[in-house]
Amino acid sequence: MFDFFLKSYENASSLQIALEFLAFVTGILSVYFAKKENIWVYPTGLISTLITVYLLYQAQYFGDMTMNIYYSIMSVYGWYRWTKGAEEGALAITRTSTQEKIVGLGMFVLTLLVTYGVYQFFDYTLEIPNYIDIFTSGLFFTAMWYMALKKIENWTLWIIGDCIAVPLFAYRGLGMLSLQYLVFTVLAVLAYIEWKKILNNTRP
Repeated sequence: MFDFFLKSYENASSLQIALEFLAFVTGILSVYFAKKENIWVYPTGLISTLITVYLLYQAQYFGDMTMNIYYSIMSVYGWYRWTKGAEEGALAITRTSTQEKIVGLGMFVLTLLVTYGVYQFFDYTLEIPNYIDIFTSGLFFTAMWYMALKKIENWTLWIIGDCIAVPLFAYRGLGMLSLQYLVFTVLAVLAYIEWKKILNNTRP
């Protein structure tokens, strides 16, 4: 296991290693802050996603790169929603309504099509890992939107996507990102449990 993580960085530059480590730390901080309903989820997440956009572009994983651009945009949107909600005292943890489930499904399908289109734009030959990438992209983008609205279902989508991403990044030789998503999975499970307790305690 130790050799696996070291071997993938034998030919990496010091800048790449430093950036990937910074993305690793800020990404984990972002999930931790989300678990605690802390507004810092978004600035730390934004740093992580912007760095990851650059790293994935360098690695030519355009589907993941596009999704991290989406994440960056959604981080700004979520930052706005959480800030506004805190000022108005109105944004609380809730479950998705039927309409929000339908919108979420639409976002999932649209993201699949957009991510597939990105691969086609770059004339990239699609293999099985790329199709998995497209699927997880749909999960993660929908999860980001649900998180911005403080819907507890966001954690369910994160958990499913993270479980898929761990072996996917390991297969690609991106050891630090694979480890990051393993930590994400654990934190997402703990966050779901914590948000569920809050939701149960706030029900009339």
